[in-house]
Amino acid sequence: MTTSEHTSTQNPGLVQAWISAFRPRTLPLALSCIGMGGFMAAANGVFDATVVGLCVLTTLFLQILSNLANDYGDSKHGADSVHREGPMRAVQAGHIQAEHMKKGMLVFSLLSLVSGLLLLWVAFGTNGMLLSLVFLGLGLASIWAAISYTAGDKPYGYAGLGDIFVFVFFGLVGVLGTYFLQAQALQPVVILPALVCGFFSTAVLNVNNIRDINSDTLAGKRSIPVRLGPKRARVYHILLLLGGVASAFAYVLLTFQSLWQFLFILALPLLLVNALNVWRKQTSRELDPYLKQMALTTLLFVLLFGLGQVV
Repeated sequence: MTTSEHTSTQNPGLVQAWISAFRPRTLPLALSCIGMGGFMAAANGVFDATVVGLCVLTTLFLQILSNLANDYGDSKHGADSVHREGPMRAVQAGHIQAEHMKKGMLVFSLLSLVSGLLLLWVAFGTNGMLLSLVFLGLGLASIWAAISYTAGDKPYGYAGLGDIFVFVFFGLVGVLGTYFLQAQALQPVVILPALVCGFFSTAVLNVNNIRDINSDTLAGKRSIPVRLGPKRARVYHILLLLGGVASAFAYVLLTFQSLWQFLFILALPLLLVNALNVWRKQTSRELDPYLKQMALTTLLFVLLFGLGQVV
């Protein structure tokens, strides 16, 4: 992250402003949970490329919706202010007007819904009406969660509940839902890979919240790091990383067939780099690169873990 990204007053073009508002560096998380569900299905001989592709599309729409809502909501509620030390957001900088951001949120809500409905039709057809209704409910809950994190009248992110929702939707719902849509059944042991994604996705959010701890405190945003304080928030971060690694080892030990299943060990040095730097770095600018690094490490971990199960 260069200084110019924080201090530049030049207005980007409209397309560039919207792409920036999508926050591309957060999108690997959307791919990680779907990828994990796809790999688990492949390992059990029930992989369906069309279903996985539609899961990816729907989840990307939801992630972008969440990012737009976060941009709008944090500007509305004061977390994106002159005191914020992270990258300047689109509404905060005036690159996108608040009313236009709300229209963008509506567009991606509709895209998520349409993509989700197509996904359910492909997965269940006309014979799985009950299952379709259950997953439609989960989809609508995902849209609500994406918008209400910071953009609602009572945003749950400001009450410190963001970690729970990320853990549930980017871990349990994302992985188990993707698996079930292919297998039409669920094996309890698949919960462990879902926990991997849940812990690591929450760790990404935690880096973000540690970085913004000062501005969030001033805005009354009671994130977990604000509640815990900087030092204990870093201890919490290490526990999240350990939880993800422990869940991966537990799955392999319970399903062991080949040493290839331990392929994910190759990603452990990157997790160690993240843990050490989040522990040591103190300023927002120093911490910011490790948000992207954690998101990409999560994706790499999932790829290695998944390949190890299907080789």
